[in-house]
Amino acid sequence: MSDTAVRPRKPSVRRLPVTGTLRLNSPAEIWFKPALSVVVASAVPNLLLYSMGRLDLVMYTMAGSLCALYGHNLPYARRAHTVARVILGMVAGLAVALLTASATDSTAVLIAVGALLAALQKTFCDASRIGPPGNLIFTFVTSAALFAPQATGQIPGHLALALAAGAFSWLVTVGPALWRREGPERRATARALDAAAAYTAAPGPRTRHAAATAVHAAWQSLLAAGRPTPVRQELERLVVHAERTLAETEWPLAGTTADGRVRGADPGQLSAWAAVTRARGPVPSPPCTPGAVEHLFGIDAERAGQRIRRGRREARRALLRALAPGSPVLPVALRTLIGCALAGYVSSALGVGHPYWAVVTAASVYQPNVTLSWSRAVQRTVGNLVGVVVFAAVVPVARIGPLALILCVLFFNFAAEALITRNYWLGSIAVTPMALLIMEFADTHPAGGLIGDRALDTLVGAAVGLLVAIAVPNRRATGHVERALITTVEARVRAEELIADPAADGLALGLARRRLTSSLVELRNAGDIAAGEWWQRALPEEEMLAAEHAGHRTLAATAQRRGPNIPPPANGAV
Repeated sequence: MSDTAVRPRKPSVRRLPVTGTLRLNSPAEIWFKPALSVVVASAVPNLLLYSMGRLDLVMYTMAGSLCALYGHNLPYARRAHTVARVILGMVAGLAVALLTASATDSTAVLIAVGALLAALQKTFCDASRIGPPGNLIFTFVTSAALFAPQATGQIPGHLALALAAGAFSWLVTVGPALWRREGPERRATARALDAAAAYTAAPGPRTRHAAATAVHAAWQSLLAAGRPTPVRQELERLVVHAERTLAETEWPLAGTTADGRVRGADPGQLSAWAAVTRARGPVPSPPCTPGAVEHLFGIDAERAGQRIRRGRREARRALLRALAPGSPVLPVALRTLIGCALAGYVSSALGVGHPYWAVVTAASVYQPNVTLSWSRAVQRTVGNLVGVVVFAAVVPVARIGPLALILCVLFFNFAAEALITRNYWLGSIAVTPMALLIMEFADTHPAGGLIGDRALDTLVGAAVGLLVAIAVPNRRATGHVERALITTVEARVRAEELIADPAADGLALGLARRRLTSSLVELRNAGDIAAGEWWQRALPEEEMLAAEHAGHRTLAATAQRRGPNIPPPANGAV
């Protein structure tokens, strides 16, 4: 069709970035929450095992403790369900690994099962969009368990330890709801206000996409938060205000100032509201925006309940679509399966005593496209190689005694989460000694052998993983863009029909608006992913730009309830 026409050309090989791969970013807004959560969730089981003289069981409690890393960006109602599913998935994967380890000591079989588990974990985490940290924690736990000596009679007890530690992790991650139940929604709303302020101050395609993404994420957070409360109703009004600011910047009603900003849209005010929203005090109450905001979007309990139920159904449908044939998730899962298996076998052939490290390294490489996979391979290699040097310096301290070992592992747990949002390689510097020190709970190993094996497995896993990412093409990336184009056009047409219908109620228009926003975000994300993939036919870039411009004009019309065919002012942003 005309909206998705593609001019074919020969498959392209895109340039891989060199500069910027190791550049440090600003830390994540809530980096300390997963860092503190995993420390608390690990410290209590570790100290209990220490008091019983059974630190050799730390590997099993660690499987449950690491679940405390998940869900920190989610509202507590959604977080409770998500972390519970993470715990059950972790225990299920651990059960498969332990049963396999007890049934065979064949390295070839163990590597094959590890690769298969890694591919399944990658598929389900990508399809359900669980993360960060995504599938890698699952793969780390199950791969290590595959190579741990195991007797069948021990398995129920080991799984019970993992489940008990997971239950404690659930309490740690959900517990803050008791004193700040709207915290995640407040942060999501603040991010939307900040993004709207940045777009208003400097309109452009990137700031527009960032603002649309942040506003969409804020709506998703509010819809998943559960029962409406006075605070959440005020947060909805703030998100509506951010949305309307985007609309007026996209299609100004009052013209622009000499420096290009929209009259009436004050970035400073939006940023001030964002700062107050993040704080613990009352949520700011902006003046009611013109256009009957309550009528357009609704904030009463009945409408909120309808949105929550519909959102849950849509989430289940999205998961099924992601697992269906033709999904863009499946080619990356195939890369994971092949790459992890090959990395493990190459490592075993080289005589490395811990081939599962190569499996985990290969699994860490696979990102949505080849370009991002290349960056991750470089980051993983640099971080791990520096990390083994850190391990060499720390291992004498850790071997002073059991308490020293526990404290070292907890320190690197915290450091990993504190650093990894700056850049993956920086976090890997802490992850590597932590993983090596965990092995010390069961038995003491020669430090030189561990360092050599880890370094060699890192090089093997990164190299094999990257080669497989290049060799196994993801030819569905462009097709995903084309389908996202169709979805965007359909969402825009539906929104325009509701705008033109005077009898359309506010709830229907609000739902159509959020569907269009979601489709625009998905279109840009799909385009960015396909742009970094190799062996693709040409992207429909002109059609994408046209669809984005038309979609944002329609979004502006829905916020102002004006017909989309009215031409914008000459000085308006398109």
